[in-house]
Amino acid sequence: MGARVLELAQETPGVKVGAVFERPDHPRIGQEIAPGLILEDNPTKAFQAGDVVVDFTHHTATMEHLRLAAALKKAAVTGTTGFSDKHMEEIRALSAVTRLVLAPNMSVGVNLMFKVIYDMARILGEGYDIEVVEAHHRLKKDAPSGTALRMAEIAAQARGASLKDVGVYSRHGLIGQRSDPEIGIQAVRGGDIVGEHTVYFIGGGERLEVIHRAHSRDNFARGALRAAQWIVDKPDGLYDMQDVLGLK
Repeated sequence: MGARVLELAQETPGVKVGAVFERPDHPRIGQEIAPGLILEDNPTKAFQAGDVVVDFTHHTATMEHLRLAAALKKAAVTGTTGFSDKHMEEIRALSAVTRLVLAPNMSVGVNLMFKVIYDMARILGEGYDIEVVEAHHRLKKDAPSGTALRMAEIAAQARGASLKDVGVYSRHGLIGQRSDPEIGIQAVRGGDIVGEHTVYFIGGGERLEVIHRAHSRDNFARGALRAAQWIVDKPDGLYDMQDVLGLK
């Protein structure tokens, strides 16, 4: 993701890359990875070179980056997932002193799908069973994906429920019949699948499916750059891609 953000940023009008950083043990630290850009291992130095930090890392690293961004009064955009409730509490506190865009998926198409899912779940009601199925490459470390969880959360919220109460993450054995409120979330892992998400609304006699398939990581990178351009002059606060795209 970092490589795609870097390459596409250099092609995006109004965007200039100030610095690029990686973990200290990265084999290319100190090397020129783009014209005039040396790969840094010092995030403080990198952050000071720009107005907005774009982060796609691991949630433990992201928390350090968001703390630093807040301390330096820099805006930040992150597509990292896997945050705990405690992490989210801290992120909300950090957003009181800087501008943050936090989104489990930066794709414009996926974020439009979020809105569609909410409307469908609200209108169809509990007469339709909801299942979320996601598929990713075999190297993905977390399951289900942050995007799938967000889709399930949105569907639950549209029904006035909490995903903590209605989410079902696996089915095996003699489990009895499906309950009306539950929302199933299932994960598939294999090969080099960039990312696929399908939300099923299954009623008596008909089925509706909303599907997003990512063919490359470029759509996520473009969304992150769009968010960076949007957030730079906004007031302090915590935003998501729905805000960036004007979907709220």
